[in-house]
Amino acid sequence: MIEIASAALLGALLGTLVGVLPGLGPAATMALLLPASFALEPGPALVLLAGIYFGAQYGSSTTAILLNLPGEASGVVTAEEGHRLALGGRAGIALGIAALASLMAGLVTAALIAVATPSLARLALGLGPADVAALVLLSASAVVALGGAPGARGIAMLLAGVCIGFVGTDFGGGLPRFTFGIAELRDGIGLVPLLVGLFGIGEVLAQHSSARPGTRLAPIGRIWPRATELKACCAPAARGTLVGTFVGMLPGGSTLLAAIFSQTLERRVARDRADYGRGALSGVAGPEAANNAAAQTGLIPLVGLGLPASPAMAVLLGAFMLQGLPPGPALFFKHADVFEALIAGMVIANIALAVINLPLVGLWVRLLSVPVNLLIALIVTVSTLGVYAQSRLPVDVYLMLGFGIAGYVLRRGGYPLAPIVFGAVLGPLFEDNLRRAFLHAHEDATMVLREPLVAPCLLAVTGIFVWRLRRRTNT
Repeated sequence: MIEIASAALLGALLGTLVGVLPGLGPAATMALLLPASFALEPGPALVLLAGIYFGAQYGSSTTAILLNLPGEASGVVTAEEGHRLALGGRAGIALGIAALASLMAGLVTAALIAVATPSLARLALGLGPADVAALVLLSASAVVALGGAPGARGIAMLLAGVCIGFVGTDFGGGLPRFTFGIAELRDGIGLVPLLVGLFGIGEVLAQHSSARPGTRLAPIGRIWPRATELKACCAPAARGTLVGTFVGMLPGGSTLLAAIFSQTLERRVARDRADYGRGALSGVAGPEAANNAAAQTGLIPLVGLGLPASPAMAVLLGAFMLQGLPPGPALFFKHADVFEALIAGMVIANIALAVINLPLVGLWVRLLSVPVNLLIALIVTVSTLGVYAQSRLPVDVYLMLGFGIAGYVLRRGGYPLAPIVFGAVLGPLFEDNLRRAFLHAHEDATMVLREPLVAPCLLAVTGIFVWRLRRRTNT
């Protein structure tokens, strides 16, 4: 338990740092630390990476409120009302409400994950390969449809990821494919160079020429809210928790989407909705609870079904696979201790984020004065050493650099990177299950369509793309 607690605390602190510093992001940091996590036991390693993701949501709210400078996408929503509160001399209250709302959402969703995930896994035991393939197709479709980029770009990036996932040895015939005669690619392209390149090196290149704005720290003042302020924020935090829980379990549901939905709801039903535009506490409590809940409930489809709901969850899926742990029903029967460690780590990390970080607000903000070039040099060095140490193959370093350049170019062109990761992870899973489904059905497509989840999933996929097409036509 000491190792789990230490990993949770370290992950929470690193995640807060990542959330404070604009640009890097939790998925990139988790990818950078994948090689280092091999030195830990599976439980602490996964808790460390998950803690980084949860901590990033908290750190982003700190600079969003104080400086109007969110370090993570979901912090943009918190900044709208949170920074107005700071300008009005209530920065400390906004920070306290953000911390308590996040803590509430974190503890509630940790309990939900502990109860719901094993039940989902037991349900998954009755799914055949055709059902799994249909769920994977639905997940990939939702990722593209809910992404911010135009549908064609999202589909193109998803297919690019599928092609990356197909590199290696064919499951059925045992022959190499798309390896171009390179022996090191017979085992496929590793997730570590792909993730570190796209999200780490690519982000570094994108941030290289950007100048960091000057930082003027607003007076923090009183942090602990009064009883009346706490009472006023309980309902928005509870509603935000419900919204984030629902959005987090959806394939492609992001913390930003959860925060936006929560803010939209609060603008209509909150008691202080008249204060929006001048600094409303519900505009901090609701979105902060929603983004934290969404970040954590993404673990339910990941651990229960092996389906990631966000780029950070895709990185965590890679960590499961690299540790030799199969996400899904088998995890609960063969490695129940790992799941228990993950739940315990979530609780510890959430409490640590609320208790430790509020006194360190000034320190986190002052880190924004660290020279960007120094951070870039450190990230590139750690990335290169980490990728090489993980496999001891020079080709992985070359792949990391290649994916980094590709990530930079795609960012500049407005192409989303998340579908690439989903395609690389889900493509082989879809192929394997679809192949087994046709083998079991003796290549009779009608038998495949009669499986319980296949037709509903195909209808849902059709509905998603019809909705996206109509939305694009209307705009």
